Formats: sequence, C-alpha cells, structure tokens
Amino acid sequence: MTNPAVAALIARSNRLAADPTVTNYAGGNTSAKGEETDPVTGEPVELMWVKGSGGDLGTLTEAGLAVLRVDRLRALQQVYPGVDREDEMVAAFDFTLFGKGGAAPSIDTAMHGLVDAAHVDHLHPDAGIAIATAADGERLTREIFGDEVVWVPWRRPGFQLGLDIAAIEAANPQAIGTILGGHGITAWGDTSQEAEANSLRIIRTAEAWITEHGKADPFGPALDGYGALPEEERRARAVALAPTIRGLASHDRPVVGHFTDSPVVLDFLASAEHPRLAALGTSCPDHFLRTKVKPLVLDLPATAPVEEQIARLQALHEAYRADYQAYYDRNADAESPAIRGADPAIVLVPGVGMFSYGANKQTARVAGEFYINAITVMRGAEALSTYAPIDEREKFRIEYWALEEAKLQRLPKPKSHATRIALITGAASGIGKAIATRLAAEGACVVIADLDLEKARTAAAELGGTDVAVGVQADVTDEAQVQAAIDATVLAFGGIDLVVNNAGLSLSKPLLETSAADWDLQHDVMAKGSFLVSKAAAKPLIEQGLGGDVIYISSKNSVFAGPNNIAYSATKADQAHQVRLLAVELGEHGVKVNGINPDGVVRGSGIFASGWGANRAKTYGIDEQDLGKFYAQRTILKREVLPEHVANAVAVLTGPDLSHTTGLHIPVDAGVAAAFLR
Repeated sequence: MTNPAVAALIARSNRLAADPTVTNYAGGNTSAKGEETDPVTGEPVELMWVKGSGGDLGTLTEAGLAVLRVDRLRALQQVYPGVDREDEMVAAFDFTLFGKGGAAPSIDTAMHGLVDAAHVDHLHPDAGIAIATAADGERLTREIFGDEVVWVPWRRPGFQLGLDIAAIEAANPQAIGTILGGHGITAWGDTSQEAEANSLRIIRTAEAWITEHGKADPFGPALDGYGALPEEERRARAVALAPTIRGLASHDRPVVGHFTDSPVVLDFLASAEHPRLAALGTSCPDHFLRTKVKPLVLDLPATAPVEEQIARLQALHEAYRADYQAYYDRNADAESPAIRGADPAIVLVPGVGMFSYGANKQTARVAGEFYINAITVMRGAEALSTYAPIDEREKFRIEYWALEEAKLQRLPKPKSHATRIALITGAASGIGKAIATRLAAEGACVVIADLDLEKARTAAAELGGTDVAVGVQADVTDEAQVQAAIDATVLAFGGIDLVVNNAGLSLSKPLLETSAADWDLQHDVMAKGSFLVSKAAAKPLIEQGLGGDVIYISSKNSVFAGPNNIAYSATKADQAHQVRLLAVELGEHGVKVNGINPDGVVRGSGIFASGWGANRAKTYGIDEQDLGKFYAQRTILKREVLPEHVANAVAVLTGPDLSHTTGLHIPVDAGVAAAFLR
C-alpha cells in the first residue's frame, strides 16, 4: 500500500510540472518525509522520498523516487569532508537508502534531507530565475518578498548548498523558501499542500512584480530588417537553411534537429539587445547543460539572400568552434573530462527562428524549449535590472563536472540508426510500414509518406509520438507533393539521411491487354516517382555533407521474365538501373544507393490486396489464399517472404556494417534461381 505522503508527493509533482512557467522538463525535484515501519526492528522510522536522478516531475511515479532514512542522511554531516570534496557525498547517499529498489539519489538530495520541513520543492521557474540572475537579485528578493523569501548566493548544487539552505530555514522561521542565485527557487511546508502553495506563491509573486514594475521593452528597440518574415516565407527559408545548419551542428557527431518559429524567439531576435544577451549565455544549470553555454547567432537581417546567410553561418561556425575550444582550454585542468564537442546546440536566425540539436528528437526539442525559458528569464531580469548569469568558470564546473560525466557514461550505447532521419514512401502498410517500424526500432526518426494522410498519421502514431515518427501525404507522381514531403521531413527533424523508394502498385495483365494508361500509371508511380523522390532528397543530402542512403524497393521481376506483367516488370527494371546510375552520381557526396529485390510478399501487401494477388493467382491457376504458399514452394529455401524480411535488408544496408556498399541489389526472395543477379 502506497504511503499517503508518497501519493501526495507524486500528485504535487505532476501538477507542478504540468505548468511550464513552474519548471521545465526534467528540471527540479520534490520530496516528502514520513514514517514507515522498519521490517527488521518493527519500530517506526522516518523516511524521505525524493525524485531520483534523471527523472521528470511531470511523469514521476513511485518507481522514480529515491527512498532514504532521514537519520542516516543527516548523520552524514558528521563525515562531510568539506566543499572541496563534496562530490564524494553522492556515493555516500547509497548508505542511507531504505529497502530495495528505488531510483538513484540525485545531487540535490541533501537540499531536501537537511531541511527540517516535511515537504520541499526545488524548481526552475522562469520568473524565479529572472530574479536569481538579476545583477541586484539579492536586493530585489528583499524588496519583492520581504523576509518571507531569503536570498542564497550562487553555489554549485551539492551537499554544501543543502547545509546552507538548512541553516537559512533554521535561522528564518518566518521564511517559506529561498531564491537561489543564478539557479532557481526552493520552497517548503509542513504539508504537501503548504509546500505547493508556497512554491506557487513565490513564482506568482515574482511574475506579478516583473509585470507591474518591469520595463515595457527590456530587449530594447526593434532592429531594422530583423523582424519576422511572413509565415510561408519564414518556413521556406528555414527549409533552405536547415540542411546546412544541421551539417554544421554535426561536425563532431551527428545530431537530430528541431525547428521553432515561436513568437518568443522571433521577438527576441528582432530586438537591439539580442546579440549582447545571447553572448552572455544561459545561467540555470538545467538550461546550459542542454543548450551549451551560449548559442550561435546569425548576424544578418532576415531579408539577406540565402547564399549570403549560408556563407556567414559557415564562417560563424568556425568562429564558434574556436571560441568554445578557448573556453574549454581556459577552464580545464588535469582532471577535467575531455572536450565533448565544440558545435552549437542552439542556432538562432533572425526573422526565421531557432534550430536546436541533440542526440535524438526529444533532446533537440527540449533544448529548444529550454532556450525559450532562457529568453523569458533574460526578459524578466532585464525588465527589472540587468541580466547577470553565473560566470564562465562556474558554468564550466557544471558542464564538465565529474558527476555529470559519470551520468553521461552510464547512458546506453546508441542504436544502429540513432540520429538518422528516414523518409519512406508508401509506408502506411505492407513493406513500407515494416521498414518504418524496423528503422524506428533501431533509433531512426521516421517520416511515413503515403497517399492516404490519415493512414500515414495512424501508422506514425503506432511507432510513438512525434519525437519518433510523423505522417505526411505524398503522391509520388506529383513533383510539388514530393518536394513538400521532403520539406516536411527537414522541418520535422532537421534534415534527411535515408530515403526508401517503396511506393508502388501493379496491374497484372498480358501484353495485348495492357493499355497505354496501365503502362503510364505504373511508370509514373515507380519509375518517375522514385526519380522525383531521389532528386528532391539529393539536395538536402548533399547540403548536409553527412552522406546518406537511398534505397529502392525494386523486385525480382526487374531481372526475371515472369508472365503477364510487362508494365510492372519494365518499371522495376527502370528502378534497378536508377540504383546504378545514382550510386555513381551521388557517391562523391558519400551517399550510398542500393536496391532490394523482393518476391511475392503477399501478407500485409497493399499491392496484392488491391487486385494484383487475384490476378497472379489466376495466372498460376491457384486460389488467391494459397498464393503465399505457392510462391514459397517455387523458391530454393521453400520459405514465404514477409514484409519484415525486406525491412531487415533495409536495416542492414543502411546500418554501420555495410558502410562501403553501394550500387548493390540484394534479393529477398527465399531463392529464385531464375532471378540470380549476373
């Protein structure tokens, strides 16, 4: 049975995190103290439940809590070796744990356990951080809150900060919480309701004060030429710039991107003060650990030609990398972890928006959300005072903290297709859907393109949220729709790495019954369609400079003279030769082009379900329901080919093990001797 204190803690945490003005994703932590019976002694024991390391308040469950004995946690004060060795105390928390299981204690555990109050909230609200990063934040705290909220000068999170806050709570019985310089807020209460009310009181009071007393234009006057472009033009410019920017952000390691043209971002970039403020970087550790210490900002007006903007971004990227290396060299010592990469995580383009990057879509999206938080913080601090984040040395101590490095080292090994962005045509069913499912399972971001938008979106939803897959409508015979699908891919995930030309259909007819319309339809969908998709994808693939893969789902019929399907087989032969031609042309850009020749994929196939199966069964003189078995028996291996088998081949061809293979056709037909490649 769940302890009532735990139930109240989880409900409070979820409520607090539901409001982005209260705290951001995975930011802050909450705790509750209460009694349970020690199963060994049978005596009551005081415990503390606190959000564990790496958890998120919005999705917190009981499994995400660390459970510690309060008496043993507070006894650690007797062995505390001092601030120079306070990191050792994180390992010491393990000796205070109660029972089995539970999450690992975070660095903020001492902040909760050493404070006497039964319930404690540590949060990162924009308004609170605005006060915490104002140049005269201590004065503002007194002016805004009187003696109810006490200023705590910046200190890196850890055991000493917990001691500092506990001492303030003890010395100020009237206080309901603190403003942590450069960081956030901590509030407490005797009950869960009181702690939550005190947290919200601090936040709402700070918000109201900024609104009532702040300057109307904290970011200064508008800059000529830096205002937001009209929406359609803005999105077109984002598509034009995104591949280049992603390539720059992937100089050290490939990343996935996220784009936003939020009014918060566009207004910031249109202001005179944005270059100064952006250069100061973010302050709250939760912010800059995800956004890096500062963004790369394009210093050209929105109306500058695309070519000029691209050239300037390339020059600014070189300068950014040199600056970041200098930052590392100034602050690193013999014990510092190696530099983790000098590319920006946030790129700001006036009039267009913000590009954010990470190891996956969620990380990239959250980095962008955190920078929007940072802009709001800057706005509040500048409205009341001057934005003054923690200094460079302290930022470095957080970014290259041994504890942070250890957390990164514990991350699981990336999957084979992590950071790869794939577009699959005809992917709402059959082979295409199986390919999308397999690539998503291997870590890829997937765009499912299909004639039927609703089916495409449904198939994407089955793979997870929009951080994993999105569905788009695309008739591959329509050049404008193909380009729109490529553009949607670039905007959704920052670029494109992998294209699968899978869309297809077939009409099984003998020569004399095959009309010109039958011929044109099949060639339009598969030959022309594949050409249009490959052409549209080639531009961003080349601009990224990251290489890539183009896969054609051709057919064993491209080399096998089967009966009564001249139009289908001829267009498959066209696709097969496109593979060879494009492998040669795109190879200099590191783009591999390969084909797969399936045979008789009956189960789950949209082609077979649409009449092709019935026609082929009639040709062979068998029942349609026996077609799969028939195809299996004519193979060497006597096995039926399923969509998943084709998907397996795509995963291997586009994975790391065949990095030097291009221009190849792989049969996935269980062995059809007449279709052996020569």
